[in-house]
Amino acid sequence: MDIKKDILIRTYLVYLVIICFGVAIAGKAIYTQQAQGKYWRSMADTAHNRTEIITAERGSIYAEDGSVLSTSIPEFDIFVDFGADGLREKNGKLFKDNVDSLAWYMANLFKGEDGTSYKDAKAYKKEFLKAFNNEERYYLFKRKISFQQWEAMKKFPLIKLGKNKSGFIADVRMKRLNPFKLFANRTIGIARDSNKVGLEKAYDSSLAGENGERLVRYVSGGAAIPIDGSDVEAEDGADIITTLDIAIQDIAEQALLKMMKGNDCERGTCIVMEVKTGKIKAIANLGRIKDKDSTWWEDYNYAISPTEPGSTFKLATMISVLEDGYVNINSPVNLEGGKWTVGGETVYDSEVHGLHETTVQHAFEHSSNVGMAKLAYTNYSSQPAKFLQHLHKMRFDTLTGIDLPGEVRPTIHKPGGKFWSNSTLPWMGFGYSLAVSPLQTLSLYNAIANGGIMMRPYLVTTVKKDGQVLSQHEPVVVNGRVCSPNTLAQLYTCLEGVVLNGTAKALKTSAYRFGGKTGTALVADRGITYRDKVYQSSFAGFFPLENPQYSCIVVIRNKPHAARFYGGSVAGPVFREVADKLFGMKVQPTLQQAAAMKKDSSLYQFASSTVTAQNVMKMMGIRWADSSKGQPKTSVIATSKDYNVMMKGVSISNNAMPLVKGMTLRDAISLCEAAGLKTSVKGSGRVVYQSIDPGTLIRKGQMIRLELISTIGAANSAGTPKTEQDKRDTKSAPAKH
Repeated sequence: MDIKKDILIRTYLVYLVIICFGVAIAGKAIYTQQAQGKYWRSMADTAHNRTEIITAERGSIYAEDGSVLSTSIPEFDIFVDFGADGLREKNGKLFKDNVDSLAWYMANLFKGEDGTSYKDAKAYKKEFLKAFNNEERYYLFKRKISFQQWEAMKKFPLIKLGKNKSGFIADVRMKRLNPFKLFANRTIGIARDSNKVGLEKAYDSSLAGENGERLVRYVSGGAAIPIDGSDVEAEDGADIITTLDIAIQDIAEQALLKMMKGNDCERGTCIVMEVKTGKIKAIANLGRIKDKDSTWWEDYNYAISPTEPGSTFKLATMISVLEDGYVNINSPVNLEGGKWTVGGETVYDSEVHGLHETTVQHAFEHSSNVGMAKLAYTNYSSQPAKFLQHLHKMRFDTLTGIDLPGEVRPTIHKPGGKFWSNSTLPWMGFGYSLAVSPLQTLSLYNAIANGGIMMRPYLVTTVKKDGQVLSQHEPVVVNGRVCSPNTLAQLYTCLEGVVLNGTAKALKTSAYRFGGKTGTALVADRGITYRDKVYQSSFAGFFPLENPQYSCIVVIRNKPHAARFYGGSVAGPVFREVADKLFGMKVQPTLQQAAAMKKDSSLYQFASSTVTAQNVMKMMGIRWADSSKGQPKTSVIATSKDYNVMMKGVSISNNAMPLVKGMTLRDAISLCEAAGLKTSVKGSGRVVYQSIDPGTLIRKGQMIRLELISTIGAANSAGTPKTEQDKRDTKSAPAKH
């Protein structure tokens, strides 16, 4: 009995504990639901809701004429919530009534290039029904459809009722598109999430805008559904307008690509700069794609990457010795037959020509390494810092400052440094033992074309948003005087002489005058030695010579032991093709239009040398006659009447001041020096003022002040040139002769 009673007591106790435990659970549940329900529901929302970033629409990049170079276009991923209330009410009547027509529209919208549908209507209907029956909450229907396709879909049966009823949801993202593909691809750049390049990187803060955000709810399967009304709008980025010209860029790329293919080259670059402003009008960079021998692409920006420049650098040596007065272009120099030993090393010309005594001009025109090495070594071996100071003035020891990331610093060795030896200075004289970028070399040639004024190269003129200009970039002068007018005149003679008589003789044309310099350099870098016979061909110059509008450099690296490798036969033809097309397309029409508008005008009364005047008339297509026969040929006066020009010779007397107004700087200085005058020059272009009136009696050694203004292209200048330091108007410092 006691045992039975004990068992019953224990049983009742167990029941009581179970009942109490159940009551406690129920009580806790009621308490949690009623008293803490709001708190736990918010916690649940927090666990299933997330804030997502709404990426701002990135600004576009435009060419100077407004053509789109890079832009963002929307791309859509389409999801369907087959559990949407509107879609499933009345046992899914709305869905079942529209699924046939919806499937038919989808089959007609999504087709291949041949016009056939990817799926027929039956396949789309089967797909929709399966997802509906499975009550898919965030079913992926299509990825990466275009804006036009989504706009068409929004008019389809069911979808046009809106996402709450149809369940169709579009997840938009922006895709970066370059409509011209190869066109300046490396310069325009790539807008990746990280490691951007080109202008996309340089102006990322302006192009990117400000991102927004939205709240999304995660449902089964990890799918995220946007919550209406939670969006914080993104602020779109600004647009940038570049200096690039579509037509010029295409000319440069096609000319470069043609030579790359024709000579089976490794890589190359071609840059075109507007002389008076420093605007980059074209910048092409092509490199051979690995494992694809006949394919080249914009794989790297070779334009801003230093390399040994070779003979195009000889211009810097010429400027140095002419500026210091050690020589003039008629001074003698011994070429030692084409072979000269200095500092324990031997300098070779491209061929052993056997030539000894010649002039500095001839040595430059025929690109003598011996001649340039001698000029550098003879004049600066005891004072190398003076030569380096000239290179500093020409900005060869610093970056150009172009608004493009990735520009690599040049390499200029200095006395006492690890890489300085007895042979360094003479080797620098002809473009070795240093490394500068093609853009740096072009900047110097552009400065010579611009009357000695060096401009900072730049690629972007305007940053604007919604039609409002946020910033405007103007031309900037980085050196107002690279060399004196006297040196400038001699350099013009030498640079044109390269084309008329020297290494670029095969490139000359009767259509217009241009000046430049060839370059052929053996390459030794990145595992390549001089023994591999890898040559880099180059040509730098400007045109037309009378009033340069464009400067251009072409640098091409050839394959080992290439059949053609000289600068005049590889890089030179690319320059010539670019110059020919630009002259016919940009320069000549401008001159002819001006001539047609100004006929019978006093503006066509000007003074010049006979050769210059005749070339101008030929360029402008104007009929002319020369009545100056038997008279001095140093100067003529050209007058116009009824679209005809008559040139009369001007008598030159040491006692009377000649007319130089209207002349180029070179012609004016030549005439003044012939009359025994010293000159002070201000400005560039053509002479608009002379301080001594024509016909006035003069004496030898008398000073005359000349003021010059550029007459062609000034109207197109993007603002007043400003110095980098104080942004004030820059004028050439007076030069005395």
